[in-house]
Amino acid sequence: MPIDNDVYNRVGESWWDEDNPLNMLHGSLTPGRFEYFREVLAARVGGDYTGMRALDIGSGGGFLAEEFAKVGFRVVGIDPSAVSVAAARTHAAEGGLDIDYRLGSGERLPVQDKEFDVAYCCDVLEHVSDLEAVIGETARVLRPGGLFLFDTINRTRTSRLVAIKIMQEWRWTRLFDTDVHDWSMCIRPDELIDVMGRRGLRPGAVVGLGPRSRNPLRILDMARAARGRLPWGEVSRRLDFGRTRSTAISYMGFAVRT
Repeated sequence: MPIDNDVYNRVGESWWDEDNPLNMLHGSLTPGRFEYFREVLAARVGGDYTGMRALDIGSGGGFLAEEFAKVGFRVVGIDPSAVSVAAARTHAAEGGLDIDYRLGSGERLPVQDKEFDVAYCCDVLEHVSDLEAVIGETARVLRPGGLFLFDTINRTRTSRLVAIKIMQEWRWTRLFDTDVHDWSMCIRPDELIDVMGRRGLRPGAVVGLGPRSRNPLRILDMARAARGRLPWGEVSRRLDFGRTRSTAISYMGFAVRT
């Protein structure tokens, strides 16, 4: 079955609600990703981001956009879901954050050439129909020397078990009653590195991203959340997503615009 990207319009009004399955992407994933991205930024750019421009490709409810804005970046967020864009704008305004959210897609970004110092794309690349176009557009909007930060799901037996079987197909633990991932669209690191190289992005490091909890009771937590007995945000925190040694489930990394 094709993936159902319209789910972000159906439930995207409440990205920030801990009972929304989309909040799994926030609980521990937002701090886990951002901790790694801050390490990369510190090593490549330094610690002062005042006035620097960052592009959030597939900004969703604004989880990462708000983190980048809080440390000084001028953030533009692009997302194809009008409902998600509206939710992100509302939450940013409530928090006093000036973030420019726009409706658009990664294949055709509504921004100028060489406009950004940093672009990042998380939980998105495994959803797009034209990976080459998205990476090409990312390279287009980055200034020379600009950073591309990313994460995506690997295409392995392990990721098939976790991202497809447990989180999507098994009715006891699935997040939605619809398909949000197609395992064949997941991307191995070597495939992404090849695409980035062809499109003018010099690959840097790739590290693992996944749950760091080894407690088998986390499966029971997901079953409880699927029945409305535990917030999905709390499930995410208990799973303790972040940097891992293994890239078997997901991975994150960076590249530099040549």
